[in-house]
Parts: sequence; C-alpha cells; structure tokens
Amino acid sequence: MTGIVLVFIVLLGIVFLAILNAFVPLGLWIAAQAAGVKVRVFGDLVAMRLRRVPQRQIVEPLIAATKAGLNLRLSDLEAHYLAGGNVARVVEALIEADKAQIPLTFERAAAIDLAGRDVLEAVGMSITPKVIETPKIAAVAKNGIQLIVTARITVRANIDRLVGGAGEETVIARVGQGIITTIGSAETHAEVQENPDAISRRVLEAGLATGTAFEILSIDIADVDVGENIGAKLQRDRAEAELKIARAKAEERRARAQAQEQEMKALVEEKNAELVRAEAEVPRAIAEAFEQGTLDIYDYYMLRNLMADTEMRQAIASGSSTTGERRSYGRFSG
Repeated sequence: MTGIVLVFIVLLGIVFLAILNAFVPLGLWIAAQAAGVKVRVFGDLVAMRLRRVPQRQIVEPLIAATKAGLNLRLSDLEAHYLAGGNVARVVEALIEADKAQIPLTFERAAAIDLAGRDVLEAVGMSITPKVIETPKIAAVAKNGIQLIVTARITVRANIDRLVGGAGEETVIARVGQGIITTIGSAETHAEVQENPDAISRRVLEAGLATGTAFEILSIDIADVDVGENIGAKLQRDRAEAELKIARAKAEERRARAQAQEQEMKALVEEKNAELVRAEAEVPRAIAEAFEQGTLDIYDYYMLRNLMADTEMRQAIASGSSTTGERRSYGRFSG
C-alpha cells in the first residue's frame, strides 16, 4: 500500500511539473535567476503566458540588458511588446548607445521604434555617420549651359528628432534644390566648374537639416559634368516655332486669296451668264415689237446703225480694231 501511494505521489509530481513547465519555462526562469533578474514564477511568467506574451522575447532581452548594466523593468518591456514594438531591437539599441555614451532612455527608444524607424540603425548612424549619394542633378547656368552634378551627403542621426523628423528623401530633395539654385544663379557654367566648393558652402548655409531626423555634417561634390546647351536649344526651338507660325499664316493668306479669286471667278461667270441671257432676250423682244407694231423697219435699222457705231468706237478706243475688221451694219437712208 505504501508503495502504491509513493508511485501515485511521484506520478502526481511529474504531472504537476509538466503542467508547470507548459506555463513556465523552468530553464528560462533559472537563467534569469542566475543573471540576477528578479522574475516571479506565478506573478510574471504565468501571467505573461495567460496574456499570450512570449516569455522568451521579454525575459531574454531583459537578461541581456541587466548583464550590460542597464536597469530596465519587465513591465516596460512587456508593455512595449503589447504596443507592437520590437523589444529585442530596442534593448540592443539601448546597450549600443550606453557603450557609445549616447544619452538614450528606454522611453525615447520605444517611441522611435513605435514610430516605424529602426532604432538600432539610428544609434549606429549616431556613432558612425552615413554617406548618402544623390542621383544626378541637372541645372542650367545663366549662360544656358547645363551642368550635371552628383553629391555625397554625410549625415548623422539626430536621436532627439527621429520621432516626427523627415527622412533621407527630404534631405536629398533639399540638397538637390540647393544645388539647382546655386548653379542657376551662376553667370557661367565655368564658375561652377572652377569652384565646386561654393555649391557645398551655399547649400550648408541654407540650413537644410531643419525639421529632419539627421544632422548634415558635410556635402561633397563628387562629379560635375557639362550637359547640353539648353539656351541654344531653346532659341532654336523658338525660331522653329516662329517659322512654323509664319508658314501657317502665309498658307492661310494664300488660301484666303485663292478663295477670294474663286469667288470673283464665280461672280464674273454669273454676270456673264446673266448678260448672255439678257442678250438672248433682245431678239425675242424685237420680234414681239414687230408683231405688236411698236417697231418698224426704219427704227430697227436705225438701232442697228447705232449699235454698229458704238461697237466701232469701243474697238477704236481699245486699240484692237484693224483695217478691214470694222464691223458695220450699213446705214439706212430714207
């Protein structure tokens, strides 16, 4: 009987340890105790399990921070995890910042991480400045010559402005704007080529780092190439455009003149047709006058003599008459 009870107690202990290990990783608890981290079994580990918080992702970073000499609280790490943060990256950044003697609190690091920035990379940029190379920037001097410039920007992360500060794209855009303004204010492109440091000085004096998450340490002009003669190209394009406009206007005038000429021809043809129709009515009118007795032979021949004299005088006036070509209907003498 005593043996059965002992076996039952042993089995009960094994079941209890299995259930406890399912809720509490005993190896993790032992490692925390060995590192001097005060972690309670039921108050911390079991509670994290019930809140569905992965215990290792909280306790192991806390052990690393404690060994590095940092004083962090388990509740703060758990709260940062529940807020969607990366606890391991935050702790690594705090350890690296502490070694580099960069003032960085857990609250600031957590805020940077929750803002979507890589806090560990930011700390690394505070220790070792980063070089950002701009794309090729084209600008035109006052003499119309284009210059293509490439610059290298040396920046250092500003921990205090990482939350809410503008990123690398803003820095590149501002530097590009400063380069374009500096080249555009130069009288000739040769001035820029002779003294490229003037671009760096003017751009740095503009305070481009304001409102960004970085501190600009230097701007170095890596390359300056001569591009197209934009001024000459614009003049050529303007001349071609003016020539096309002049040609279009001339074509419009020619088309208008042709249209007017066609209208005049149509009008003349219409008048000639009316004259032909009117002349065709004359014999009919004379015939009707003969039938009605309003015109006799004598009046008719007088009319023909008058018409012949009129045609002769017109021919003489125009100089087109020649000897033997004069048209005559004869004269009637009574």
